[in-house]
Amino acid sequence: MKSWDIFVAFFRSGMLGYGGGLSAIPLMKREVVETYKWMDDDEFSDILALANTLPGPINTKMSGYIGWRVGGFWGMLSALVGTVLPTVVLLIIFLTVLNAYKDKPWVNGMSKAVIPIAGVMLGVLTWDFIKKSKSTMGWTATIILLIISIVVMQVLGIHPAILIIGLLGSALLTKNKKEEKQVKAS
Repeated sequence: MKSWDIFVAFFRSGMLGYGGGLSAIPLMKREVVETYKWMDDDEFSDILALANTLPGPINTKMSGYIGWRVGGFWGMLSALVGTVLPTVVLLIIFLTVLNAYKDKPWVNGMSKAVIPIAGVMLGVLTWDFIKKSKSTMGWTATIILLIISIVVMQVLGIHPAILIIGLLGSALLTKNKKEEKQVKAS
């Protein structure tokens, strides 16, 4: 039964996540965190950050790991099939329809209308992460980190994975220094 729930969760997010892998992430979060409560926001955020650092499609990486964690090998397989199957089916259907009606204005309008919807979904997910960061780090650290991230990625053109690895390394070094100070104080 758990494998079926995993399949359904990832099938729904894959089926409704029109616009690419990133647009399905808020839907995946809703299924995993809110609907089935397999993990909390912090764990989902950690998986998202790690998945961004690895090569390949983000949805399959996240669904594979979450499926493995929740249901072992069969959970991973169910999550991957649930994630990929809607894409394959919809790709065949949509490309067949779009190719047949590509010169019609309603097809052009439909394609253009998806972009702002996907943008809003990503904006909502971003705002959720900013609020969560505020509650754990405070507004000052959140805003400073946000500005640094924008400058590093947009102005300097550095890949987000390098920024994430740098932040993880910084957190590990800071943690080790704090632990050393606590050991010396004891």
